[in-house]
Amino acid sequence: MGLSIAGMKAVVEMQFADFVSSGFNPIVNYLAKSYYRWNQKADIVVRMPCGAGVGAGPFHSQTNEAWFYTIPGLKIVYPAFPADAKGLLTASIENPNPVLFFEHKALYRSVYGDVPHGYYNLPLGKAATINHGNDLSIITYGAGVHWAKQLIDEMHFDIDLIDLRTLAPLDTESIKASVRKTGKVIILTEDNLTGSVAADIAGFIGEECFEYLDAPIRRVGS
Repeated sequence: MGLSIAGMKAVVEMQFADFVSSGFNPIVNYLAKSYYRWNQKADIVVRMPCGAGVGAGPFHSQTNEAWFYTIPGLKIVYPAFPADAKGLLTASIENPNPVLFFEHKALYRSVYGDVPHGYYNLPLGKAATINHGNDLSIITYGAGVHWAKQLIDEMHFDIDLIDLRTLAPLDTESIKASVRKTGKVIILTEDNLTGSVAADIAGFIGEECFEYLDAPIRRVGS
C-alpha cells in the first residue's frame, strides 16, 4: 500500500494463498476501503497461488476466494487458461483498484495453450462460454473448468459450460443467459459449499432466474 501511495503499481505474490490470513486486516480494512474512505488509490494486485491436488498439505492447499468475496472494494480474478491468465493479469495491473488474482497451483504444469504475443488484456467481469449446450449449465471457474471439460469430453453431454474468469465483478448476464437456455444448473467449485461463491450464485439464480428453472439448483464442492 505504501508503494501505491507513492504513485507506483505494486504486484505482490503470496507464496500460498493460505498465508494471506496474515495480511487480512490490511487487505480488508485498508486496501478495500482506502479509496472510499480517503480518496486514496490502492493500486495493488495480490497474486494468490491456491488449490489442492499437488500434495502440498493442509496449510498450502486451500481455495479461499470466499474469504474476500463479500468485501466491497476488492476485485477477484480466477483464470483457468494460460491466455486468459495473461490477459486478465494485464487488466488487473491496469485497474486502479485492489485485485486479488487467484492462480490454481494444479494448473501451473498441467494446462497448456497458445498465448498471444504482445500486449493485450481481457475485460474484468466478463465470463467465457467454453462449451455450448442446451441440456445443462455448469457454472465454474479455475480448475473446475477443466474438471467440467473432462466430463463433457468423456460423456458427450450437451452442456453449456460457463467459465466465470472473474468473481468480483460477477458476470450475472452470462449466468442468466445460460440458465434461461438450459433450465438446469450445476455450480462447481473446489471451495466449501457453506458460505461459498457457489452459494451466492445459487441465491442469485434462485432470485433472478427462478421462472427458467426445470429442476433444483445443484452445488458441487468440497
